Amino acid sequence: MRYNVKKWGGNMYKTANDYYKEKFGSKVYKLSIDGGFTCPNRDGTVGTGGCIFCSALGSGEFASHGNNITEQLELAKTRVSAKNKSGKYIAYFQSFTNTYAPIEKLKKIYYEAIKPDYIVGLSIGTRPDCLGDDVISLLKEINKIKPVSIELGLQTTNEKSVEYIRRGYKTQVYFDAVKRLEDAGIDVVTHIIIGLPFETADDAVKTTLDAVAAGTNGVKFHLLHVLKNTDLEKEYKNGKFECLTLEQYAVILKKCISVLPPHIVVHRITGDGAKRDLVAPFWSADKKTVLNYLDKYLKET
Repeated sequence: MRYNVKKWGGNMYKTANDYYKEKFGSKVYKLSIDGGFTCPNRDGTVGTGGCIFCSALGSGEFASHGNNITEQLELAKTRVSAKNKSGKYIAYFQSFTNTYAPIEKLKKIYYEAIKPDYIVGLSIGTRPDCLGDDVISLLKEINKIKPVSIELGLQTTNEKSVEYIRRGYKTQVYFDAVKRLEDAGIDVVTHIIIGLPFETADDAVKTTLDAVAAGTNGVKFHLLHVLKNTDLEKEYKNGKFECLTLEQYAVILKKCISVLPPHIVVHRITGDGAKRDLVAPFWSADKKTVLNYLDKYLKET
């Protein structure tokens, strides 16, 4: 199956840069911040160990930490301001489950995050099972002031893999969440992991098609990488699975992208962990080389 995909600057897919230039009129940078959240898959509500691949920082290795929201935004902006001539940014709550808190706290920190003039939008990473009606109502309210997008960690729709990675919710919960967010007028970006243990290329393609069928507006493709002090590290060192090579990853990624309709935004084509914590695959640490290889491969017919 393949859609007739419009070429975007030579790419076979619509990039986040393409999308932001359309929406905001210029390049936009995301500022990763930490709202001090935890996760129901860690605090005992759903589980205690978290997802099998998740680090101690809850996928927030590159976020600012330890300050109030305004200070975090200023620090993060200072780090990248030389590269961002437009001066436009999106506040990105990245670490752990960023809708998992009392509504009063959510309202306070979300409004604080969108207050600066240089913030043009709000992006929130969370789980589909942490989107109560009160949360969606708040997001809808904020979306009328500045655009809101929700990033959902789907990872896979293979139910055997769901159990293995200890995701902690059934895939139907994801479908329901996307529908409710769509009804509220809020964009959804879905995270998909390529290279999960025991999965095939067909599994990754099916997950991509399922996300499209659910109504996602965008996707983030991640390479499965193994980080120190995770349960996935134990599985890897016990020889339970092997990580993909760059060439293998590129082939599967291209298959996944090829089934996307032209309106779906591809926000990421790979993911990388902090080098200090990376166990495997080591090739993923050379981000520039990896992106150049993937970009060239994806442009090949």
